[in-house]
Amino acid sequence: MKKYILLVLLSMIVLAGFSQRYITKNGHISFYSETPVETIEAHNNQVNSALDISTGDFVFKVLMKSFEFKKALMQEHFNENYVESDTYPNATFKGKVLDIGNYDFSSPGTFEVQVEGDITIHGVTKSISAKGTFTVKDGFVDGSSSFIIRPEDFNIKIPKTSINNIAEEIELTVDVSLKEFRK
Repeated sequence: MKKYILLVLLSMIVLAGFSQRYITKNGHISFYSETPVETIEAHNNQVNSALDISTGDFVFKVLMKSFEFKKALMQEHFNENYVESDTYPNATFKGKVLDIGNYDFSSPGTFEVQVEGDITIHGVTKSISAKGTFTVKDGFVDGSSSFIIRPEDFNIKIPKTSINNIAEEIELTVDVSLKEFRK
């Protein structure tokens, strides 16, 4: 039994060495809301992300307090009243690039991909599917995607006094430049 466990552990270590992971700690996520009354836009350049091209696993972790707004009061309301950053400090995505084996990451090129997984914002997890693009060039995998979320789907309450200022649908845009991770 001990030999079997040792063999399984060694196999896992060897297989992990063959996986090809790409990571970044400074990806970019922005969101955009437009109504006749107000346009709201915020940017976050402290996005952690990883892609394993051998399995298609793709993850993000976003510190909510790192979103920057043009108006300080918007940033304060975002963190305190809407996403409640002290209670829910991070947003995450855990998913897969579908049919990852169909793409050759060893040569320069651009690939249209489909990504599916679970996004968690404000403590609420929802399944999501989005189209994206990966561009392989100079040892990097650059990824980008845009998709729509609805604050109400994540139990984010919009006060009646602000209901005309914030769109029912928010556009999220993700841009990452992932570099190969070597142990």
